[in-house]
Amino acid sequence: MSKFSTPLRMVVGVALSILGGIAFTLAFPPYELWPLALFGYVPVLIAQYRVLPPRFSALGSAIGIAVWLQGYLGPVFAPIGTFMVWLPLAAGLLTLLTDAGLRKFHNQTGYRWFVLSGVISWAGNEMIRLFIPIAGTWAFIAYPFYQQVWLIQPVSIFGIIGMGALILLVNYVLALLLMRWLDERWQLAADAPRLTAALVRRWAWIGGASLTGWVLLSLLLLNLPLDTPTVRAAAIQPELSPVLTANAQGQDAALASLHGRMIEQTRLAAAQGAQFIVWPEGSFLWDPQVEDRLGLTALAKETQAHLAIGYLVILEGQGFRNEATILNPEGQFLGVFGKDHPVVFGGETSLTRGTYPVYHTPLGTLGTIICYDLDYTDTARKLAAQGAQLIAVPSNDWYSIGDKHFAHVIFRAVENRVAMVKADGGFDSVIVDPYGRIRALKSGTYNREATLVADVQIGNGRGTLTTRLGDWVGWLALAGLLFFSFGSGWLAKRGQNIV
Repeated sequence: MSKFSTPLRMVVGVALSILGGIAFTLAFPPYELWPLALFGYVPVLIAQYRVLPPRFSALGSAIGIAVWLQGYLGPVFAPIGTFMVWLPLAAGLLTLLTDAGLRKFHNQTGYRWFVLSGVISWAGNEMIRLFIPIAGTWAFIAYPFYQQVWLIQPVSIFGIIGMGALILLVNYVLALLLMRWLDERWQLAADAPRLTAALVRRWAWIGGASLTGWVLLSLLLLNLPLDTPTVRAAAIQPELSPVLTANAQGQDAALASLHGRMIEQTRLAAAQGAQFIVWPEGSFLWDPQVEDRLGLTALAKETQAHLAIGYLVILEGQGFRNEATILNPEGQFLGVFGKDHPVVFGGETSLTRGTYPVYHTPLGTLGTIICYDLDYTDTARKLAAQGAQLIAVPSNDWYSIGDKHFAHVIFRAVENRVAMVKADGGFDSVIVDPYGRIRALKSGTYNREATLVADVQIGNGRGTLTTRLGDWVGWLALAGLLFFSFGSGWLAKRGQNIV
């Protein structure tokens, strides 16, 4: 293709970049084509480093990232209609700027750092997103594998960013192999140095050994038994969001009917033996410890279950108290958790955030987080570090994430070896064991009622290496990202001297 015209290179390069973005989109739920995540970025890298003209090479990754995020996040934020709808374009433009000199750098260094810098850059950027209130772990590249429990167990050691690094390692190694194969047949890029057989072979061995070792470790961890009891848990999913119904004018009767039905669902779950029953986020707009309008203390005594309830208190001129509490079978309130990560792009606040109580009960050590807390790794980890074995997740999703958001529960459970119960206001509720196995699930992009009841083994209360060390792979990657950002000139000069 070296003899082909610039317009043709542009057309083919853009097409490959779009193809890669589509492949990554299809890897995620609801499409579930998860193997695409292992090689979906390869067309983007081929476009960037072999097909596009050198001065336009960064268009490859910019277009691939923008198409992927638009395909995955575009529908998520479309109903909100805020600045969030521009995130895919913003990410693409940022990628265009940061990747502008990468092709020149790799040409100067003989692609010695191609795989390592690519993996570190991806993992480092995932780490950066954990500091951003509007980002979190949404679109982390490990999420397509949420159903592959045989493969995801090492996140209890390396975290979700560690698994993302492995996935990108596979993509970059495959791209390196394909570039050498293409170079041997056609010199697609006149500016690119010859990729040595030793370099490609070395990275092929590293990639293959890493993937094989990960799989073997995952199977080993999956078969390490937990010596813990089983709890029958339930998630109460009403047909409509209680908090949205409560805030709609003239909906008093509808809200009363919804609450009545949720109480019926709770009794039905208890009749099936449920010992731990979770209601959605914002189930009502008052503090149940001050006003028990729904008779929750009596309901807990009647059902002889632990009830985890989400509620919202609006303080005029101050903000929201978005909280969750647990009642024991004696009708006692065990404590209050304030939502740790409010949805700031939706105007939400959380006045009582910053405490992470756990409750020692006959069922085990219980805790709560709320909805958007799922999208960050730290909140569940803080509870697990205190011995939490079973975590309730009251949530209030909107329709466009009802086929996606529950996947985050699986990774938070595996990261910390805890069981989790997500109860949503109309879209996606799930019960997950400490290995990430789904014990009950009801999800979709339209409102529907569900009463999920399932037996779930609880965690051992000791947490994992991820619980203790946090996102340590992400921190290492962030340090590496800074090194490559500021030390690339030195590496390039060193590479030229070696040549």
